Amino acid sequence: MDVRSSAPDPDPDPDPRSLGPHLASIGRSMVTIGPRRADLAPAVRIAASLAAPLVILLLTGHVQWSLFASFGAFTSIYARYVPTATRLRHHATVGLLLTICVGVGALIAQLAAAGVLGGAVHLGLTTVIGALAAAIGSVIVMSRGMRPTGAVFPVFATTAVASAPSVAPFWLALLIAGASALWCVVLGFLARWTGEANPDAALPETVGITGAMRRQEFSRYGFAALVSGIIAAATGIPSPYWAQVAAVVPLSAPGRRLQVERGLHRIVGTALGVGVTAFLLSFPSQPWQLLVWVILFQFLAEMFVLRNYSLALVFITPLALLMVQLANPRPVGALLAARVSETAIGAVVGIGSVLLAVALERRRRSRD
Repeated sequence: MDVRSSAPDPDPDPDPRSLGPHLASIGRSMVTIGPRRADLAPAVRIAASLAAPLVILLLTGHVQWSLFASFGAFTSIYARYVPTATRLRHHATVGLLLTICVGVGALIAQLAAAGVLGGAVHLGLTTVIGALAAAIGSVIVMSRGMRPTGAVFPVFATTAVASAPSVAPFWLALLIAGASALWCVVLGFLARWTGEANPDAALPETVGITGAMRRQEFSRYGFAALVSGIIAAATGIPSPYWAQVAAVVPLSAPGRRLQVERGLHRIVGTALGVGVTAFLLSFPSQPWQLLVWVILFQFLAEMFVLRNYSLALVFITPLALLMVQLANPRPVGALLAARVSETAIGAVVGIGSVLLAVALERRRRSRD
């Protein structure tokens, strides 16, 4: 659904003062569609991974559990252009990771609903756990050589479930997310017969990953998620977890300039996607209609996410918002305003953390 990156870092040390000359290039990148790839088969598989559990929950009258199933279904987004055996290993790993994230989030929501956690404690704990999900998730993804890189989905799964009203005990949330993830593993295996065998694809390179690299990954993702969450929470805007999700997005791009570009894409694409969502939610909708839109937007996002990130966000944003609205309906105006403002906060923090890292590295080199 979100961030994809696999190239090495081609530009580790841009000058933080040189953003101006690159704005035109960034603007062009927002309207340039990348070359077509073999996107149809993965897009259909990923949409089917999401569709099946959501349809089952709708037909059985348990649409309030759709958030758990949706995050489990995000397992299918990983391991797109790899051999079948690698896809199975990666799907099993990330499926377990996302299931645990959903379970932790559901436990926090359950404790808050029971009165064990007060409002401020609930918000603070969700922010800290979101930062840990970012830090730990990014290290796991990097260590296994998984794609997409980064920790968008672990952060989103943990914080969105933790922030929503408790609708099921955490063990049931674990079962639903786990079953959805298992469905993705099955579809990932069957995909070898639908054009995704990829027998000649290069295997992910993980041999050169050192302990220092893991610690750096842990700290930069954890820092961005924690700072953005604290700032968003301090503003009093509902659902500050959107800021944490946006903050980790730029960090997954290959190269500092591309990381800045990714953050700006996030702001612009989200604003456009919020406009699409506002239009859709301006009409009375039944749950089954929202479900159809969610599945369609998942498919469209997968068709364009590797070709133009800002365009993909026009589909990703309503997908994410309608997912939340399907499971936990909220006033539309407040929902959309929060998404725009918190995304801006998070993206700015993410970009700022990139530039801070560059400045600190330059300072260290000058001392040496």
